[in-house]
Amino acid sequence: MARQESFCQLQSQSQRSRTGIFNRRRNPNHHQQRLQNRKTLASTRYLPFFCCFTGLAYIDVKNLTKSHISHGIDGEQWIFTHRQKTESASKIRILPVTQMIIDKYENHPQSNNEEKLLPILSNQKMNAYLKEIAAICNINKELTFHIARHTFATTVTLTNGVPIESVSKMLGHKNLRTTQHYAKVLDRKVSEDMKILKDKFTVNTPMPIKKV
Repeated sequence: MARQESFCQLQSQSQRSRTGIFNRRRNPNHHQQRLQNRKTLASTRYLPFFCCFTGLAYIDVKNLTKSHISHGIDGEQWIFTHRQKTESASKIRILPVTQMIIDKYENHPQSNNEEKLLPILSNQKMNAYLKEIAAICNINKELTFHIARHTFATTVTLTNGVPIESVSKMLGHKNLRTTQHYAKVLDRKVSEDMKILKDKFTVNTPMPIKKV
């Protein structure tokens, strides 16, 4: 199995936009040890990544059982579920990182006792643990479980060229306009990044260029 990376390994020193997006960054190894010393954090830190790579909301992850996983038309493993908020269907291909997380918690006592796919705690507790993880990793931004859904829409899918129509279906949106909000977020981020680039290339005394 490929090497598993912790939430802290990928997310330390990350920053999010105004709408809340996890961004991948490296972080010092001592954060890993600090997380290991906290048993609760060590057992739950991977769960937000499941949302980062599925786009599912907290309640929809909490409701998942093994029966929601089945083979798709491509013969690969997919999650077939319905969003509780809108009752719309949501079908998500299981990516390698997602499968690693599912495998990690396959025999977790809480998952087995409650017949759930993952050992999800209450939303309040999960967000409290994310706040603690952020403090350990020196992330000076508010992290919430819901940010992971934004990450899937922007950083994981749209940024990597997945058509917005496909992203919309995976997110379970009833209206494409809802998904287009994330595309606007990306446009704003590109604009901000290009402004930084422009400032770097700006010179105090520009060389005169003769007209042709």
